[in-house]
Amino acid sequence: MAENSNKVLLQVKGLKVAYGGIQAVKGVDFEVREGELVSLIGSNGAGKTTTMKAITGTLPINDGDIEYLGESIKGKGAWDLVKKGLVMVPEGRGVFARMTITENLQMGAYIRNDKAGIAADIEKMFTIFPRLRERKDQLAGTMSGGEQQMLAMGRALMSQPKVLLLDEPSMGLSPIMVDKIFEVVRDVYALGVTILLVEQNASRALAIADRGYVMESGLITMTGPGQELLSDPRVRAAYLGE
Repeated sequence: MAENSNKVLLQVKGLKVAYGGIQAVKGVDFEVREGELVSLIGSNGAGKTTTMKAITGTLPINDGDIEYLGESIKGKGAWDLVKKGLVMVPEGRGVFARMTITENLQMGAYIRNDKAGIAADIEKMFTIFPRLRERKDQLAGTMSGGEQQMLAMGRALMSQPKVLLLDEPSMGLSPIMVDKIFEVVRDVYALGVTILLVEQNASRALAIADRGYVMESGLITMTGPGQELLSDPRVRAAYLGE
Protein backbone atom coordinates (compact mmCIF):
# COMPACT_ATOMS: atom_id res chain seq x y z
CA MET A 1 0.00 0.00 0.00
CA ALA A 2 1.18 3.49 -0.77
CA GLU A 3 2.10 5.68 2.17
CA ASN A 4 -0.67 8.10 3.04
CA SER A 5 -0.44 11.45 4.75
CA ASN A 6 -3.11 12.97 6.95
CA LYS A 7 -4.08 15.53 4.32
CA VAL A 8 -7.76 15.24 3.33
CA LEU A 9 -8.07 15.72 -0.45
CA LEU A 10 -11.79 15.01 -0.86
CA GLN A 11 -14.48 15.47 1.78
CA VAL A 12 -18.19 14.81 1.34
CA LYS A 13 -20.37 16.43 4.02
CA GLY A 14 -24.07 15.71 4.57
CA LEU A 15 -24.58 15.02 0.85
CA LYS A 16 -28.19 14.69 -0.31
CA VAL A 17 -29.11 14.06 -3.94
CA ALA A 18 -32.54 13.44 -5.48
CA TYR A 19 -32.50 11.53 -8.76
CA GLY A 20 -35.59 11.03 -10.89
CA GLY A 21 -37.84 12.16 -8.03
CA ILE A 22 -36.26 9.72 -5.57
CA GLN A 23 -33.99 10.73 -2.68
CA ALA A 24 -31.08 8.55 -3.80
CA VAL A 25 -28.46 9.90 -1.37
CA LYS A 26 -29.77 10.81 2.08
CA GLY A 27 -27.00 12.60 3.97
CA VAL A 28 -23.64 11.00 3.33
CA ASP A 29 -20.28 11.85 4.95
CA PHE A 30 -16.93 10.41 3.93
CA GLU A 31 -13.39 11.47 3.09
CA VAL A 32 -10.42 10.45 1.00
CA ARG A 33 -6.93 11.30 2.24
CA GLU A 34 -3.81 11.79 0.15
CA GLY A 35 -2.20 8.49 -0.85
CA GLU A 36 -5.21 6.34 0.05
CA LEU A 37 -7.22 3.84 -1.90
CA VAL A 38 -10.77 4.13 -0.53
CA SER A 39 -13.52 1.74 -1.63
CA LEU A 40 -17.21 2.65 -1.53
CA ILE A 41 -19.18 -0.57 -1.77
CA GLY A 42 -22.87 -1.40 -1.86
CA SER A 43 -25.45 -3.28 -3.89
CA ASN A 44 -26.98 -1.98 -7.11
CA GLY A 45 -29.21 1.02 -6.32
CA ALA A 46 -27.44 1.89 -3.05
CA GLY A 47 -26.60 5.40 -4.34
CA LYS A 48 -22.91 4.89 -5.15
CA THR A 49 -22.94 6.14 -8.76
CA THR A 50 -25.28 9.01 -7.84
CA THR A 51 -22.70 10.06 -5.23
CA MET A 52 -19.93 9.97 -7.84
CA LYS A 53 -21.98 12.03 -10.28
CA ALA A 54 -22.66 14.61 -7.57
CA ILE A 55 -18.93 14.85 -6.76
CA THR A 56 -18.06 15.46 -10.41
CA GLY A 57 -20.82 18.02 -10.97
CA THR A 58 -22.92 15.96 -13.39
CA LEU A 59 -25.85 15.78 -10.94
CA PRO A 60 -27.07 18.71 -8.82
CA ILE A 61 -26.78 18.51 -5.02
CA ASN A 62 -29.89 19.09 -2.89
CA ASP A 63 -28.05 19.62 0.37
CA GLY A 64 -24.62 19.26 1.94
CA ASP A 65 -21.23 20.10 0.48
CA ILE A 66 -18.25 18.56 -1.30
CA GLU A 67 -14.79 19.92 -0.60
CA TYR A 68 -11.73 19.21 -2.70
CA LEU A 69 -8.30 20.49 -1.61
CA GLY A 70 -10.06 22.39 1.17
CA GLU A 71 -12.48 24.31 -1.10
CA SER A 72 -16.14 23.71 -1.90
CA ILE A 73 -16.64 22.36 -5.43
CA LYS A 74 -20.42 22.32 -5.24
CA GLY A 75 -21.79 23.35 -8.63
CA LYS A 76 -18.41 23.17 -10.39
CA GLY A 77 -18.39 21.60 -13.84
CA ALA A 78 -16.35 18.56 -14.83
CA TRP A 79 -14.00 20.76 -16.91
CA ASP A 80 -12.99 22.80 -13.84
CA LEU A 81 -12.51 19.69 -11.75
CA VAL A 82 -10.26 17.98 -14.31
CA LYS A 83 -8.06 21.09 -14.35
CA LYS A 84 -7.85 20.84 -10.53
CA GLY A 85 -6.86 17.17 -10.72
CA LEU A 86 -10.16 15.44 -9.84
CA VAL A 87 -10.92 12.98 -12.65
CA MET A 88 -13.54 10.23 -13.02
CA VAL A 89 -13.61 7.08 -15.12
CA PRO A 90 -17.40 6.71 -15.48
CA GLU A 91 -19.47 3.56 -15.31
CA GLY A 92 -19.77 2.28 -18.87
CA ARG A 93 -16.28 3.60 -19.78
CA GLY A 94 -17.31 6.24 -22.37
CA VAL A 95 -14.36 5.90 -24.74
CA PHE A 96 -14.34 7.77 -28.07
CA ALA A 97 -15.40 4.83 -30.24
CA ARG A 98 -14.38 6.29 -33.61
CA MET A 99 -10.94 7.38 -32.46
CA THR A 100 -7.88 5.15 -32.16
CA ILE A 101 -6.44 4.15 -28.82
CA THR A 102 -3.59 6.64 -29.24
CA GLU A 103 -6.04 9.43 -30.11
CA ASN A 104 -8.14 8.58 -27.02
CA LEU A 105 -5.04 8.90 -24.83
CA GLN A 106 -4.18 12.22 -26.47
CA MET A 107 -7.72 13.44 -25.68
CA GLY A 108 -7.06 12.63 -22.03
CA ALA A 109 -4.30 15.28 -22.08
CA TYR A 110 -6.49 18.05 -23.54
CA ILE A 111 -5.83 20.37 -20.57
CA ARG A 112 -2.06 20.07 -21.08
CA ASN A 113 0.26 21.71 -23.60
CA ASP A 114 3.58 20.02 -22.77
CA LYS A 115 4.06 18.01 -25.97
CA ALA A 116 7.11 16.08 -24.82
CA GLY A 117 5.47 15.27 -21.47
CA ILE A 118 2.30 14.05 -23.21
CA ALA A 119 4.32 11.78 -25.52
CA ALA A 120 6.24 10.42 -22.51
CA ASP A 121 2.99 9.77 -20.63
CA ILE A 122 1.45 7.94 -23.60
CA GLU A 123 4.52 5.69 -23.55
CA LYS A 124 3.98 5.25 -19.80
CA MET A 125 0.35 4.22 -20.41
CA PHE A 126 1.55 1.64 -22.93
CA THR A 127 3.87 0.24 -20.22
CA ILE A 128 1.05 0.07 -17.64
CA PHE A 129 -1.40 -1.31 -20.23
CA PRO A 130 0.65 -3.45 -22.70
CA ARG A 131 -2.55 -4.51 -24.47
CA LEU A 132 -3.14 -0.90 -25.54
CA ARG A 133 0.29 -0.75 -27.18
CA GLU A 134 -0.54 -3.85 -29.21
CA ARG A 135 -3.72 -2.16 -30.46
CA LYS A 136 -2.63 1.50 -30.51
CA ASP A 137 -3.94 2.18 -34.04
CA GLN A 138 -7.20 0.27 -33.54
CA LEU A 139 -10.52 2.11 -33.19
CA ALA A 140 -11.60 2.12 -29.56
CA GLY A 141 -15.13 1.01 -30.43
CA THR A 142 -13.85 -2.32 -31.77
CA MET A 143 -12.15 -3.32 -28.51
CA SER A 144 -13.49 -5.66 -25.83
CA GLY A 145 -15.12 -4.25 -22.70
CA GLY A 146 -12.04 -4.94 -20.60
CA GLU A 147 -9.73 -3.29 -23.10
CA GLN A 148 -12.04 -0.25 -23.21
CA GLN A 149 -11.89 -0.09 -19.40
CA MET A 150 -8.09 -0.06 -19.54
CA LEU A 151 -8.23 2.68 -22.16
CA ALA A 152 -10.66 4.76 -20.08
CA MET A 153 -8.32 4.48 -17.10
CA GLY A 154 -5.28 5.33 -19.22
CA ARG A 155 -7.06 8.32 -20.73
CA ALA A 156 -7.97 9.61 -17.24
CA LEU A 157 -4.35 9.22 -16.07
CA MET A 158 -3.16 11.34 -19.01
CA SER A 159 -4.63 14.39 -17.23
CA GLN A 160 -2.26 13.71 -14.28
CA PRO A 161 -5.00 13.45 -11.61
CA LYS A 162 -4.45 14.04 -7.90
CA VAL A 163 -7.57 11.96 -7.18
CA LEU A 164 -8.88 9.30 -9.56
CA LEU A 165 -12.53 8.28 -9.20
CA LEU A 166 -13.32 4.82 -10.59
CA ASP A 167 -17.01 3.99 -10.99
CA GLU A 168 -17.72 0.24 -11.26
CA PRO A 169 -14.60 -0.63 -13.31
CA SER A 170 -15.29 -4.38 -13.23
CA MET A 171 -18.94 -4.18 -14.31
CA GLY A 172 -19.86 -6.53 -17.15
CA LEU A 173 -16.36 -7.98 -17.55
CA SER A 174 -15.29 -11.63 -17.72
CA PRO A 175 -13.68 -13.09 -14.57
CA ILE A 176 -10.23 -13.07 -16.22
CA MET A 177 -10.61 -9.41 -17.19
CA VAL A 178 -11.89 -8.52 -13.69
CA ASP A 179 -8.61 -9.97 -12.33
CA LYS A 180 -6.65 -7.85 -14.80
CA ILE A 181 -8.56 -4.63 -14.00
CA PHE A 182 -8.01 -5.00 -10.24
CA GLU A 183 -4.33 -5.70 -10.91
CA VAL A 184 -4.18 -2.46 -12.91
CA VAL A 185 -5.97 -0.51 -10.14
CA ARG A 186 -3.29 -1.75 -7.70
CA ASP A 187 -0.53 -0.75 -10.17
CA VAL A 188 -1.98 2.75 -10.61
CA TYR A 189 -2.28 3.12 -6.84
CA ALA A 190 1.35 2.04 -6.45
CA LEU A 191 2.32 4.98 -8.70
CA GLY A 192 1.07 7.27 -5.91
CA VAL A 193 -2.36 8.16 -7.34
CA THR A 194 -5.07 8.63 -4.68
CA ILE A 195 -8.12 6.54 -5.66
CA LEU A 196 -11.82 6.47 -4.75
CA LEU A 197 -13.16 3.16 -6.05
CA VAL A 198 -16.91 2.51 -6.30
CA GLU A 199 -17.65 -1.19 -6.76
CA GLN A 200 -20.36 -3.82 -6.45
CA ASN A 201 -17.65 -6.47 -6.23
CA ALA A 202 -17.19 -5.98 -2.49
CA SER A 203 -14.59 -8.67 -1.85
CA ARG A 204 -12.23 -7.44 -4.57
CA ALA A 205 -12.72 -3.76 -3.72
CA LEU A 206 -12.13 -4.20 0.03
CA ALA A 207 -9.16 -6.53 -0.48
CA ILE A 208 -7.11 -3.69 -2.04
CA ALA A 209 -8.52 -0.77 -0.01
CA ASP A 210 -6.87 1.11 2.84
CA ARG A 211 -10.35 2.01 4.05
CA GLY A 212 -13.86 1.21 2.97
CA TYR A 213 -17.36 2.61 3.31
CA VAL A 214 -20.51 0.51 2.99
CA MET A 215 -23.48 2.27 1.40
CA GLU A 216 -27.06 1.03 1.73
CA SER A 217 -30.22 2.81 0.56
CA GLY A 218 -28.47 6.17 0.22
CA LEU A 219 -26.69 6.07 3.60
CA ILE A 220 -23.23 5.08 4.82
CA THR A 221 -23.89 2.24 7.28
CA MET A 222 -20.37 1.00 8.04
CA THR A 223 -16.79 2.19 7.71
CA GLY A 224 -13.36 0.88 8.62
CA PRO A 225 -10.07 -0.49 7.26
CA GLY A 226 -10.61 -2.58 4.11
CA GLN A 227 -9.43 -5.87 5.64
CA GLU A 228 -11.53 -5.29 8.76
CA LEU A 229 -14.71 -4.77 6.70
CA LEU A 230 -13.82 -7.76 4.52
CA SER A 231 -13.82 -10.02 7.59
CA ASP A 232 -16.91 -8.44 9.20
CA PRO A 233 -19.72 -11.06 9.36
CA ARG A 234 -22.36 -8.46 8.38
CA VAL A 235 -20.45 -7.52 5.23
CA ARG A 236 -19.80 -11.17 4.42
CA ALA A 237 -23.49 -12.02 4.83
CA ALA A 238 -24.76 -9.06 2.81
CA TYR A 239 -22.23 -8.95 -0.03
CA LEU A 240 -20.27 -12.20 -0.11
CA GLY A 241 -23.16 -14.64 0.34
CA GLU A 242 -21.81 -16.15 3.55
